[in-house]
Amino acid sequence: MKPIISFVIRYIPRPILQTVSPLVMKVLSQLNKGNEVECPVCASQYKKFLPYGRIARENALCPNCLALERHRLMWLYLKKQTDFFSAPLKVLHIAPEHCFIDRFEGLSNLEYITADIESPLAKVKMDVHSIPFPDNSFDVIFCNHVLEHVEDDLLAGSEFNRVLKPSGWGILQSPVYPLEKTLEDKSITDPAERERLFGQRDHVRKFGKDYAERLRKSGLKIEENQFVKQINSDLITKYALPKDEIIFVCRKGA
Repeated sequence: MKPIISFVIRYIPRPILQTVSPLVMKVLSQLNKGNEVECPVCASQYKKFLPYGRIARENALCPNCLALERHRLMWLYLKKQTDFFSAPLKVLHIAPEHCFIDRFEGLSNLEYITADIESPLAKVKMDVHSIPFPDNSFDVIFCNHVLEHVEDDLLAGSEFNRVLKPSGWGILQSPVYPLEKTLEDKSITDPAERERLFGQRDHVRKFGKDYAERLRKSGLKIEENQFVKQINSDLITKYALPKDEIIFVCRKGA
């Protein structure tokens, strides 16, 4: 199954995957029932999660709600460390993940807006370089695994800073590699060369350990939160969480 998953992720356009994958996963979920792992997002239990990724990771994808390791960690963070599920909040969710959309839309305390430039799952068509909302509009912004795709990540960050309320916050996850400095070369447009250098054909940079420092240049305040270190090791195994994932929490800056 690993080679098939790797091929599909690499070559099938994301909008098609987002439309078709829930139907395929419903079949796979029935074949993998058990109680060794549990998804905290949807409470489904399995023998193990499905492999996922261009280099397929074992025990990664929940076949019921499509949550990956980082999504399960984010869900727990929101539950344990924020008032997201109870406070009246206006939320902008950019490139919304399938596992979250229905659940967030079902929360009566939220005014929940999904947006993206191409995703069929989003309600608002939007370019993160020019967000079509007034200053100080949102209490919360989610933008995960997007900034490695966009032409100008700092311009996008400045737009997030603009539309966040003074008390607002957000989560801005991205793949971060063990590089001292982010690798970027805007002259590279060939998809195969982008894949070689940046990890995917549609990536335009490979973020390094300077990710938080880089985003601060947009005006945002960035906290490198290590919430996963507070979680019991048995729960990390049960929920198949990423052991070293930093949650990049942003707040409105100057």
